Amino acid sequence: MQIFPAIDLRGGQVVRLYQGDYDKETVYGHDPCAAARDFIAAGAEYLHVVDLDGARDGTAANLDSIAAIARQGGLYIEVGGGIRTEERIRQYLDLGVGRCILGTIAVKDFDFTARMAQKYGEKIAVGVDARDGYAAISGWQELSREKGVDFCRRLHDAGVRTVIYTDISRDGAEQGTNLALYRELAEIRGLDVTASGGVSSIAELKELQAIGVRAAILGKALYTGRLDLRTVIREVGSC
Repeated sequence: MQIFPAIDLRGGQVVRLYQGDYDKETVYGHDPCAAARDFIAAGAEYLHVVDLDGARDGTAANLDSIAAIARQGGLYIEVGGGIRTEERIRQYLDLGVGRCILGTIAVKDFDFTARMAQKYGEKIAVGVDARDGYAAISGWQELSREKGVDFCRRLHDAGVRTVIYTDISRDGAEQGTNLALYRELAEIRGLDVTASGGVSSIAELKELQAIGVRAAILGKALYTGRLDLRTVIREVGSC
């Protein structure tokens, strides 16, 4: 299983939100590059980065921070948050980012998403963030009318290879991830699923692995010390 430690950026700082609430922010660091180096030192090969400012308003507010992380090297980086044009996709790929995550635009302009998936292949993923089962957009501030799992099926049919699925109710809560949800998603054959939101134990990670989930994103549990990244990679990431 691929393990992606997460760096969420807001105003150039490393933060975590509770259940996607921008008013419930905890700052965990002022130097994103230092956070990335710490992950590398623990054995990480992958990194998940989200521009929270961009997710809400579509800007590239944290581009400089992401560019600096990419310049350091040593990690396969996927980036999400505010990526709504092909120009932005190219901008990140030119920095050395391995994969761009489309979120809001995937819901609002499905045809664009399908075209980008066909053109860029594995360099495109879609982040499906769901609240009460429905896909959320605009930094999790709005709900669409489509069930998240149904949306994933439609993405797969359109040629999207990787979906990063977050149950917002579990995100940042350290109360466990939604295993039943990932069992349902794993039934979509040919779709690589990344679990995100609430993962807080090695036992959960091993269960996700057994289900057939391709990767997992670890956020708050790493920052609070509930999970040790080096131990996770040794016991799960190398399997």
